[in-house]
Amino acid sequence: MKYLSIALVLLSLVLAAVLFQTKKTDTAQLAAATGTLADCSNRLDTAQAQIAACNASLLTLSNTLAETALADSNHLAEAQAQLAAQTAQLAGLNRELAAAMAANQSASQTLLNLTNQMTALTQSLAKTEAGLTQTNQLWQQACKDYAQLENKFLRDVAERTLAERRFNNLVEVQAQEKKLMKSGAAWVTPESIYAGLNVEVRSNGTVHVLAPE
Repeated sequence: MKYLSIALVLLSLVLAAVLFQTKKTDTAQLAAATGTLADCSNRLDTAQAQIAACNASLLTLSNTLAETALADSNHLAEAQAQLAAQTAQLAGLNRELAAAMAANQSASQTLLNLTNQMTALTQSLAKTEAGLTQTNQLWQQACKDYAQLENKFLRDVAERTLAERRFNNLVEVQAQEKKLMKSGAAWVTPESIYAGLNVEVRSNGTVHVLAPE
């Protein structure tokens, strides 16, 4: 009975030591768990703060992206409008260029035609100048011939006037008659008078002497 009591006491002591150690271990674990829980709570708060900051950043980024998208959309619309305007302007410039090229080609053809006309006019002018020079020479020669004919006509008129005066003077006629009678010249006939001359007999019987050719 004494040994049983001792054994129970020892067992009690062992159990008490085990319980004390277990309690100590549990207390340490509880403290560690509490520290871990506090650390997790702190981390959770930090994470929540970071999440809130991230949400704010995401909201700001979303707003920025929306504004950027709107601005990009506006810029795209402006760019498309400018592109359309530039395309229309380029089309207009192409039409103007085509019209200018056609006008240039027409002007070149006109210039070529004018050059040909100028060449033809130059040749015609040269021929005209040559013709005028020849005509001037012929005119000068005609003037000379006319002057000679005029001088001859004046001499003929003077000689005719002199002859008429002689035949109108009875003394001169008688002297000429005596001269002809003494010289024995052939009888003067109309044929001998107009021999070698170009004459024109008119309807009234008069004879007209033509100018020599």
